[in-house]
Amino acid sequence: MRILIEEYRYKADDVRETIHGIDALEDIEGYVSVNYVGYYFNSHPDVYDCVFILPKVLLEVKEGQELVFGQYRPEDIICVTEDAPLTEEQKNFIYDFSVWIYRAVVVFYNDKRNDTSIVYHKKMAQVNKGRRQRNNTFLDILLSLIQFNDDNQQFFLFIIKNMHAGFNKINWTRTIARTNAVIQDNSAIYVNPVNKKRQINFDEELLVIFFSILNYINEHYGFPVKINCNYELITGRKFQSYLNGLGKIRLQQIKYKYFSDKALQLWNLCYAFFDRAKNVTIDIGQKDYLLVKNFNIVFEAIIDELIGETGEVPAGLKKQEDGKMVDHIYTYKGLTTHEEDNPIYYIGDSKYYKRNNPIGRESVAKQFTYARNVIQWNLNLFMKGDPEDEDWKNDWTQFREVPKLRDDVTEGYNIIPNFFISATMEEDLSYRDTIRLTEKKNKYFTSDQFSNRLFDRDTLLVCHYDVNFLFVVSLYALNNKSKKAGWKKKVRKIFREEIQRMLQQNYQFYAMTAHPDEDGKRYIKTHFQDVLGKMYTPYENTDYFSLALDKSDGENNGKLLEELRKHFYVVECALGDNPQEVISQAIVETPALIKEKPAEKNILTGLVRRTASDFKKFMDHEAKSYVMEKIPNINMMNIRYFLPMVAGGIDGYYEVERIGFTAVGNQPALRLRLGRYIPIGDSMVEIYRSKMQPGELISYDYTMKMYNGEV
Repeated sequence: MRILIEEYRYKADDVRETIHGIDALEDIEGYVSVNYVGYYFNSHPDVYDCVFILPKVLLEVKEGQELVFGQYRPEDIICVTEDAPLTEEQKNFIYDFSVWIYRAVVVFYNDKRNDTSIVYHKKMAQVNKGRRQRNNTFLDILLSLIQFNDDNQQFFLFIIKNMHAGFNKINWTRTIARTNAVIQDNSAIYVNPVNKKRQINFDEELLVIFFSILNYINEHYGFPVKINCNYELITGRKFQSYLNGLGKIRLQQIKYKYFSDKALQLWNLCYAFFDRAKNVTIDIGQKDYLLVKNFNIVFEAIIDELIGETGEVPAGLKKQEDGKMVDHIYTYKGLTTHEEDNPIYYIGDSKYYKRNNPIGRESVAKQFTYARNVIQWNLNLFMKGDPEDEDWKNDWTQFREVPKLRDDVTEGYNIIPNFFISATMEEDLSYRDTIRLTEKKNKYFTSDQFSNRLFDRDTLLVCHYDVNFLFVVSLYALNNKSKKAGWKKKVRKIFREEIQRMLQQNYQFYAMTAHPDEDGKRYIKTHFQDVLGKMYTPYENTDYFSLALDKSDGENNGKLLEELRKHFYVVECALGDNPQEVISQAIVETPALIKEKPAEKNILTGLVRRTASDFKKFMDHEAKSYVMEKIPNINMMNIRYFLPMVAGGIDGYYEVERIGFTAVGNQPALRLRLGRYIPIGDSMVEIYRSKMQPGELISYDYTMKMYNGEV
């Protein structure tokens, strides 16, 4: 077996024979590089061996040199033989890694959504009596095992049928001696006859070992195989013991039992599997290959399959109007909201580099452009729709439920999560599941036009993650839908939480809602310049705002908070927390925050009986309307709030959004549409009849005095 590394600059003289048969041109300086990843057979008389071209992610730059495993120059390990300067562990890694790369390319090739024109494929090796290549690979053996299974179904059926002939025949001697007969019509009938028993012989054992290997190949590497047998297969820890040496030992013990060509071929293949493909004849055609050009496209497909959107993406987002193609885009829970049904688009770019290579300026600028284009697409969807534009009509039909990124009240913009994901490898060459913030110097990239304006459309950010290349390749190659879905769910959660963590390191976040006697939206419009880019409404309840202040601007932040707290409840609230819960708790715990309200009578009282259909909604503070059957003799124009006496008790009141009239039993009635609920305490206080009747108009001061037992 020989190995080359993708895009590495070899001296032409070092690899002239090795690259025989593939298109690789020498440059004017006498160097050559191969832009493929995959497998091909080199028929050159001095080679006559398979060549694996492995991804450039194996290369690590150390002291100006590109090294494999951080220690070997690629030209020093072209021939993977016993004389190669590789450890046994590293050799086994290359054998195994080659299989995963092959499987990944096959999965990519079979997915018709991908650009399969970059894949070059001709049937691979199979077991035969012909000329053998100089060094078999583990992949050769796996493919030969699968090929043998496909080509020899009749052989297996013949053996099984022959071995089990007579298995169900009755042993009359034992039946008569050991069971009771039933006499019917002067004849003895044996209800429970004893069948002839046969022990599993050596032929059966060889088949059990073979099918157990196929089962392992299917479960571990994802190769699709057909196993048509009813034997109890060797699995789990027992099969692991076979991998650790027992398999070779047991096969050697039963080898003398086999004489037919087919049985010997099968024995040789099984033995070669446990022996790491050392001693078996493999017939290699001179044009066997599976190569992919531009492996970065395959890596993009891998990442997109594992983290990207499974449904349809708007036409203007994946392929943007300026011609840019986004690698990965999907919808997931927004950064600022706590609600599951308020998703936002996450934008990702996969980077297939040599290890330790930094992200270039061009890539960062491109990623910011992606985010700006997503914002503009969203604005166009809601504000500039052209009924004659087919793409717009299609997007409006399918995606109008996507939340609008621009808040019309604060004129702030939602935060667009943006990330890079790069391929790396663990030092111990393990396939374990690892994804983390990059270890490179630049973990975050930001762009802004104005300082301390997180919710500005020109304030953009990108986080950079590293993922274990070996893990994602193996997960993709395994092609297990449930495992892929589980990892996708996990990774999306990690991305969201890590970006939130980065934001909270740099910004202090608050939840805000106006005091009961304040019109918060009117205040924001009046003091627009003070809060522009600092406030946004990410929540379903638009009476609550998110406030983000840059921690480095402490002096100005303090002045702004002091002013805002004269008109709003302003409480620290981490990203993703429920603002209503945080603010309600703060009001109860810190009543000093409550500004003294004027004595204006603008709160209408009403009674909610236990028998009322909406009783539970009022108890849960989720009521949306109230009907008062007897219209009170008051000035309706003064009603701004509604105080429900729920089963006679009060603990808060509602804003009144609209006053109207209806009929109950042919009698006119007052109908209130209720808005935000405003708590005044954490317990229910009885006031009905003893202190208050329904249909009265009272002040906030009097309300609090009743609640506190002062009247």
